[in-house]
Amino acid sequence: MSEHELLLPQVTEENICLPLAISAVSKYWNVNLPLSEAKEIAKKYPNVRGSILIEGIELAERHGLGSLILHSTVPELKKIIDMGIPPIVILPGLYETVQHASVISGYDESEKTIIHYIPQQDQIGAIPEKQFEKLWQEDGYLVILLAPPDIISAIRVENKSKEKSNRLCFVSEKLNLQGKHDDAVKSLKEAVTLDTSNSTALCLLGGIYNENNTPECVGFYEKSIEANKKSYLAYRGLGNYYLKIKQYEKADSYYTEAIKINDSRFGPIYKNRGIAKMSQNKNKEAKQDFENYLKYTPNAKDRDNILQALKEM
Repeated sequence: MSEHELLLPQVTEENICLPLAISAVSKYWNVNLPLSEAKEIAKKYPNVRGSILIEGIELAERHGLGSLILHSTVPELKKIIDMGIPPIVILPGLYETVQHASVISGYDESEKTIIHYIPQQDQIGAIPEKQFEKLWQEDGYLVILLAPPDIISAIRVENKSKEKSNRLCFVSEKLNLQGKHDDAVKSLKEAVTLDTSNSTALCLLGGIYNENNTPECVGFYEKSIEANKKSYLAYRGLGNYYLKIKQYEKADSYYTEAIKINDSRFGPIYKNRGIAKMSQNKNKEAKQDFENYLKYTPNAKDRDNILQALKEM
């Protein structure tokens, strides 16, 4: 075990409103969050897959913990760990999961690795520091800190407006999932007013406008990329928008930019790019994309249809 490693308890149960990361960090501080309360809140989200982080954060706050949502750096992350605080970072997902929250339980200076908390006993998730930083950048270096209020108040926050801006991003996702789209937009516009370079807020705004097929999404995605050149989700969002309006060359181009940033982050992007390629009569390249879609989306519901389409190409 590294001298810069924190021991977190094993956690197996989770819920969309009590993600594993929040539960593990809360238990680390000897605060057991009631799963029954999380299950009751989850009734508001009958069709949601994945987790709603802000619900978990607010649950932890109701049971006595404080929180901060910051943009950070690897050196800052190490300082936080050495203060005895296990940080939660937002990282790219895999297959059909767009992103996920991961607890960082330590780091190893000699090996130059960042250590992820894995709930199973006797397992360690170590990732090279450079690779971790590259992945973390895709979602704007976001970190969530949960700790007793006296410890939270001892952490120096350079810019309280930016912290509030980050929190509003998480609140807006909750509002959007509850169908309160106007309130979600209002939250995100406030987030951008507080921090004009918040790439996450800009990308989420682009996402809501894109869901409503509004061309305004383009400007927000472009500003998100301006603020964070590795904003995978903004490039993917632009690809989705141009695919919908049948500008296949542009869709292809933006999907390609996203894939250059991370080629295994989200399997369905290959299917979409394959459609854009086919619509440009680039059938050989489309075939490769559909094959990659099946490779990176092992549980694809339309697997049989895609295999059939591949046979006919």
